[in-house]
Amino acid sequence: MDNTMSWRDGQEGPRLPHATGYKANQGVPGMYGAIDLGTNNCRLMIAAPHEGGFRVVDSFNRVVRLGEGLQSTGQLSGDAMDRTIEALRICAARMGRRRLRRYRAVATEACRRAGNGAAFIARARRETGLDITVISPREEAELVMESCGALLHDDRLSPARTRAMLFDIGGGSTEIAWVRTDHRSRRQDLNGYLSLPAGVITLAEQFGDAAFSEDGYQRMVDLVTRQLHAFERVHCIGREISRGNVSLMGTSGTVTTLASIALSLTRYSRTAVDGTILQSGPALGAIRTLAAMGPMGLRQHPCVGPDRAAYVLPGCAIFEAIHKIWPVSDIVVADRGLRDGMLLRMMHDSTAMALPSLPSSLPFAPSSLSSVGVSHP
Repeated sequence: MDNTMSWRDGQEGPRLPHATGYKANQGVPGMYGAIDLGTNNCRLMIAAPHEGGFRVVDSFNRVVRLGEGLQSTGQLSGDAMDRTIEALRICAARMGRRRLRRYRAVATEACRRAGNGAAFIARARRETGLDITVISPREEAELVMESCGALLHDDRLSPARTRAMLFDIGGGSTEIAWVRTDHRSRRQDLNGYLSLPAGVITLAEQFGDAAFSEDGYQRMVDLVTRQLHAFERVHCIGREISRGNVSLMGTSGTVTTLASIALSLTRYSRTAVDGTILQSGPALGAIRTLAAMGPMGLRQHPCVGPDRAAYVLPGCAIFEAIHKIWPVSDIVVADRGLRDGMLLRMMHDSTAMALPSLPSSLPFAPSSLSSVGVSHP
C-alpha cells in the first residue's frame, strides 16, 4: 500500500520552502520521482504537486551499505554493488508503475570517492535503465538547503537571525552549509560549504568496536573537531553565534534519532520529529543514553534497530563535534534531504530529464512488489 502525505504550508508537519521560488504546477498531470543513492542507503520518493506543495504517494528506503569497505580498499565491493543494484531495480519498478512526468537520480560520496564508481554507475544504467548522476559536494549542500527552506524561515526562529548552519551527517561524508537567510523575502543563499570525509560508515570502519568505548568515542569527536577548525577560521561562525545571529539545523538519521530519544518516542515518527527544536542539553543527554545502551541495546531499540546500531555512535560523535565548534543552544531537526530538494527543483524547472525506458523484464515478478516495505521518506 502506498504512503500518502501532503506537504503544504499552514499545517502541522512538513512544510515546503517558499524561498526556492517554487510554485505548484497546477493542472499539470503526472508525478515526479527522486532517487538518492548514498553511502549507506538507497532512497526513492515519488510525489505529485498538491495545493501549493506536494503530496508524497510512494517512498522506499533500503540499507544497501554501498560504501562498505571503501575506507580501506578505495573500491566498491562486489557484494555492495549487487545489493545496490537490487534496490535500484525496485526503485525503477516502482517508478515504472506511476505516471511520472520527470525523475532524477543522484549518487553521492561513495561513488565520488570509489575508483570504480563510474563503472558502477554505468552498470546501474545497463541493468536498471536509470540515469544516475554523481553530484558534487556543493550541489549536495544546495539540495539540502533547498529542502530545508521552510524550516529556515520558521516563525519560531528569531527573524533577527540572518545566518544558518546546516549539517547533513551521511554515511561517507558530512556536508556542512553556511547560509545567509532573509526572512522578509524568505530567501536563503549558500555562502560556504564543506564536505568532511567523515561519515557514519567511515568512522565505524575506522574505529570498529572502539566506537562503543568512552575513549574511542572521544577520539572520534576529537578527530572531527580538528577537521572543522579550518572552516571556522575562514567564516568566523563562532563570532556570529556569540551575537545570537545563527540558527543551527541538522538533517540525517543521527539527528532524528537524537530527537526521538529526547522526546521519549517508543517508535520513530516523522511527524513528531521533523521541525522539532531540540535543546542542546537534551541532545547531549540523548547521546549519553544511546552510549549506555551498548551494541545489543541499540540493535533492539525501535528507533535504531540492527541495520543502524553500528553507525549511531559515530554519527553522535560527528554531531557532538559540530556542536562543540558551533555551540548554538537550540538545534532545528529536519527529516528531509536530497530527495525533497530534487523534487522541488524538478517541479520548478521544466528542463528536468524525461523518464527513460525502463527494463521490460525484471529479475522478480511484479506481484512481489507488494511485499517490499514502504518507509516514510
